[in-house]
Amino acid sequence: MIEREERDGVVLLRMNHGKVSALDIELLECIVGELDRAETDGAPLVLTGTGKIFSAGVDLYRVLDGGTPYLDRFLDMLDQAVRRLFTYSRPLVAAVNGHAVAGGWVVACAADYRVVIDGPAKLGVPELKVGVAFPVVPLEVVRHATPSHLLPSMVLTGRLFNGDEALLLGLADEAVENTRVVARACEVAAEMGGIDPVAFSLAKRQLRAPTLEKIRRYTDIETAARHLWTSEGTRDRIRKYLEDTVGKS
Repeated sequence: MIEREERDGVVLLRMNHGKVSALDIELLECIVGELDRAETDGAPLVLTGTGKIFSAGVDLYRVLDGGTPYLDRFLDMLDQAVRRLFTYSRPLVAAVNGHAVAGGWVVACAADYRVVIDGPAKLGVPELKVGVAFPVVPLEVVRHATPSHLLPSMVLTGRLFNGDEALLLGLADEAVENTRVVARACEVAAEMGGIDPVAFSLAKRQLRAPTLEKIRRYTDIETAARHLWTSEGTRDRIRKYLEDTVGKS
């Protein structure tokens, strides 16, 4: 589900879960477990995907099959995993090796630095096109990583970007050829890992504090978002989206 490798003091975590590393409870639990292990070791991290996919986002088939009981557990686990990524005290670099859509891009946004491929890829948050609401933690993490002038149109239209566009617009820090994405991300993580860990952790906490404070304040929005996720209307919209994009639900 997650393959772990060490490269010159950097821990490389590769999501390899099904065909597209879709986010479900089990994958999110693995992510949290690996972060806890790496935190104990004080290791800089690189998170990447497999083949041409970083992550295709939430496993919508599991959402439909599991109903409200599964969804309640999943949303709790999504909240925990994205928070854990966002608050990891050591360097965390996303090596976005291909498509990173919806929850997949949220995971990338939780990193300190994003290296994306310079070729075709789908990057962005089309949640509203799918017909689902943004829980508070994912949206605030995306807000943190997105230039303020771009955020409204990106979220409200669900526009997707390729790697070159992501770099040009400030969504990514570097765009490199696909064969270099992981290697370059490891170089960046190692460089950041050479910074005094106490100073690095403090600076990271300072940068993230406003976002975490917003998350704490927005409990009413979170309640509304979760209610919408569990509604029959949302399930109908998910089914239609899957029928239109995949051809079956």
